[in-house]
Amino acid sequence: MIDMTGRELAQDIKDNIAKEIKKGQLDLSLSVILVGNNPASEKYVEFKRRACEEVGIRYKLWRFPETATPSEVLSLIKKLNADEQVTGIIVQLPLPKNFVSDELLEAIDPAKDVDGLNSVNLGRLTKYLPGLYPATAEGVINLLRYYKIDLAGKRVVVVGQSNLVGRPLAQFLLNDHATVMMANSMTKDLAELTRNSDIIVTAVGKAKLITADMVPKGAVVVDVGTSLYEGKIVGDVDYESVSKVASHLTPCVGGVGPLTVAFLLSNVLKAAINDFGVHR
Repeated sequence: MIDMTGRELAQDIKDNIAKEIKKGQLDLSLSVILVGNNPASEKYVEFKRRACEEVGIRYKLWRFPETATPSEVLSLIKKLNADEQVTGIIVQLPLPKNFVSDELLEAIDPAKDVDGLNSVNLGRLTKYLPGLYPATAEGVINLLRYYKIDLAGKRVVVVGQSNLVGRPLAQFLLNDHATVMMANSMTKDLAELTRNSDIIVTAVGKAKLITADMVPKGAVVVDVGTSLYEGKIVGDVDYESVSKVASHLTPCVGGVGPLTVAFLLSNVLKAAINDFGVHR
């Protein structure tokens, strides 16, 4: 069984970004908006800060308390959209219950939407046009390519249909000529679906959702989900049992995660040089 780790590819991407920034003497900046005090979100924005520092991108964290109103955050987004010194803007998800995520995501200038969650950028992916794409989905497809997993004609089950991972990843897979089946929390007989696949990608956030009896011998399994289980951060896949039947499997830590950050930084660079067809 081959462990598909994303660290080496992620480092290559970050090294290339740093070289491009230095060569072009580019002044890039990332503005991250954080609302509330979600511990996981605090961890993720810190990862982004460190990665920006590593490649030479200026980083600014804008904090709002749990009691902030959507209009306050929208006002900041409008200000950042108009600021020519701001290259990319992110609203860290999830948001408090009184917020509608799409309202904020749609307010971000598509040319600064480095999370790729604005409908303009999601639409460009659907039409296979250049754009700023969701980083985790782009990380998964590039990890598969890096490990030379042939996708053409393969049966791929994607478990989870979020705009962060499942939906954009399905489009990437279709663009690489895979046969894609989407599953979700309402799917009946999920095991029957996965047992008849060549590749399984899961991004649900439910511990031990995918077990060995659900995986055909020699399948490729990509675990994107994370959740807290018995005091530990785990993926959707029961790694120990699935590793005995899969040909390729991502670890929960060090698999897709490093690539999410790397492709976020790649989007900041794309936004700076604006070579992807989305204009302000």
